[in-house]
Amino acid sequence: MIELVLGGARSGKSRYAEQKMLDTGKQCIYLATAESLDEEMERRIETHRGRRAGVWLTVEEPLYLGRALQGTDAPDRCILVECLTLWISNLLKAGPGVSVQEQKQALLAVLPGLTADVCLVSNEVGWGIVPLGELSRRYVDEAGWLHQELARICDRVTLVVAGLPWTLKDRAPGTG
Repeated sequence: MIELVLGGARSGKSRYAEQKMLDTGKQCIYLATAESLDEEMERRIETHRGRRAGVWLTVEEPLYLGRALQGTDAPDRCILVECLTLWISNLLKAGPGVSVQEQKQALLAVLPGLTADVCLVSNEVGWGIVPLGELSRRYVDEAGWLHQELARICDRVTLVVAGLPWTLKDRAPGTG
């Protein structure tokens, strides 16, 4: 089962996704994309770590998500990726040695072959004002394009608003 969980900031998407993974009864892997680059982000990371204490195995990977998913995959596991929009931001600022398109394709290529349950968490950023700066517009575009591609291949897509999950897509795994 591969699920994409979308929502705005503070929508409850992370708590929803974490509980879904815990409910599987499998070993839970938290694949974190955030980097602690300032005090505010460090506090956010610590809040998330506190919620997962003692239950989750945490793997931190800010850039090479496809490779990290392959490396943690096993049928008795569930993997929560938190979050794709931070990952896109990391890729955009990584510099010339890292290609956003190559890393997106690596992620999309690895997902169908995974044996673990996977939950991908991402911010829905395309419902606001069109950003003024070129980099901000590219960020919104890249997130939107990635969400569309993921929605096609995921078994389930859930939108979380005000802590309430709305199922946008639900099909049996592997049924196309």
